[in-house]
Amino acid sequence: MTPFRWLSIRARITLGSVVIGAVVLSGVAFVLHEQIEHATLEADRSLAAGDAAAFVADLHQDPEEPPDVPAADVLVAIRTAGGRWITDSLPRDLQRVLPPGIPDRTVTLRLHTDRRAATVIGTPVTNDRGTYVVWAAHDGRAGEETVASVDRSLVIGTLLALAAFAGTAWLLTTLALRPVSRMRRTAELLSTGAVGGHLPIGSSQDEVAELARTLNAFIDRQRENAEREQRMIADASHELRTPLAALTARLELAHRASGDADALERELDAAEVDAGRLVALANTMLELSRLDEQGAPPESPAADLVTELMGSVDRMRTLAGPDADIDFAVEVPSPRKRYPVGPAAFARVVDNLVANAVAAGDTGVVVRITLLQDDAHDLVLRVVDDGPGIAEAFLPRAFDRFTRADPARRSGLGGSGLGLALVRATAERGGGSVRLANRPTGGAEADVRFPTR
Repeated sequence: MTPFRWLSIRARITLGSVVIGAVVLSGVAFVLHEQIEHATLEADRSLAAGDAAAFVADLHQDPEEPPDVPAADVLVAIRTAGGRWITDSLPRDLQRVLPPGIPDRTVTLRLHTDRRAATVIGTPVTNDRGTYVVWAAHDGRAGEETVASVDRSLVIGTLLALAAFAGTAWLLTTLALRPVSRMRRTAELLSTGAVGGHLPIGSSQDEVAELARTLNAFIDRQRENAEREQRMIADASHELRTPLAALTARLELAHRASGDADALERELDAAEVDAGRLVALANTMLELSRLDEQGAPPESPAADLVTELMGSVDRMRTLAGPDADIDFAVEVPSPRKRYPVGPAAFARVVDNLVANAVAAGDTGVVVRITLLQDDAHDLVLRVVDDGPGIAEAFLPRAFDRFTRADPARRSGLGGSGLGLALVRATAERGGGSVRLANRPTGGAEADVRFPTR
C-alpha cells in the first residue's frame, strides 16, 4: 500500500476496481477461449472422423478389396504398418508432418504447416491382411479464424469493460465522497470559527451519516469541555480574587502594625487563614484536573475503604467541634471485594460530603454515615444530615464546579464550591454514580455508588 499512499481514495478505489475487473475478466476470457477452441476442434474432429468412417468400415468388411478412391474434397490416407500408402489424398505438406508408425488407439492431432492448419484423426485398423492406420484430415483454418475473431472480440470487450469499471468506480466514489467533501469544508469553517453548528448529515442512513453523527457528538463534547474550562477559569479567577485581595489587605495592615506586636500577630494569623484557603482551593482544582486526565482508577478492597472511612470521621469530628454529632455504621459482609477507587480519593469523598453536611446545618447538627454493600455487591456510601435541606432550585447544579447553595455557610469546613464536583468526578471515574436529594423527613441525603470489580 506504501507506493499508493499519495493517491486519493477515489483513485485507489478506481485502481482497485480496474485490477479486480482485469483479473475476473481475464479469467472469463480465458475460459471462453478454451471452450470455443475445444468446440471448433471437436467440430473438425467430428468431420474428419466422418470422412474416415467409410474407409475404416471398408477395411474391416472387405479386407481383400482395395479401398475406394476418396472423393475430391475428402482428405484421407491409408498407410500400412510397413509405411506403404495404399490410398492417399492428403496434401504432401500435411503428409510429411504425420507421425510415423501405427498409433495404439484413435488419436486427434492439430497440425500446422507453412500452407495450412488441419485437424487430423488417426484410426488404427487390424484385419486379416495386416494392420493399417487411416488418416483423415479436415481444414482447421476456419476454426482458427473463428477462435482468433472471438479472441479479438474478447480483448476489445475486456478493455471496454475495464474502462466502464473505471468510469463507474470513479463516478460512484465521487458521489459517495461528496458528503465527506461537504463535511471537510464545514469542518474547516468550524475550526476557524467562521461558522457554528454541526457537520452536515446526508439524507441517506449510511456509514457517512453515522460518521457525521459521531463527529457532531464529538464536537458537542469538545464545546462542552471548552465551555466548562472557560467557566472554570472564570470561576477560579473570581474565587482567587477574594482571598488574594484579603491576603493583600492583611499584609498591608500587618505592615502598618509593625510597631504593635499584638496587632501584627492578629493580622498575620488572619493572613495565614487566607493563605490556607488559597492552598486548599489550589489543591482541589489540581485534584479535579488530575481526575479529568487520568485513566482507569486503582482498585481497593472494601476493608481498606472502611479504614479510610473511620479516619475521615475522626478528622471531621475534630474540625466540626463537640457540638456536631457525627457517627457511622458499616455493613460490609464481603471485605475482600474490590472497588474502583483509591483509599485517598475515597477519603476525600467522605470528607467533602461530611463537611457539606456539617456546614449546611446549625449548631448541634446530626450527621449519620453508612457504608454498605447492596445485593449486587456494589459499595454505597450514604451521608444523611438533619439540617434544613437543600434548595430545590440548587439541586440540578449541585455538582457543578464553584457552585454554593448558601454563600454564608461556615467557612471553616470548606466553601470553595468544588467539593461536590470532586465527589462526582471521583465516582464517575470508577464507573459509579452520585445522588443528592432532600429527605421527606427533613435534611439532605447523599449517596455515592461504586460498582464491584
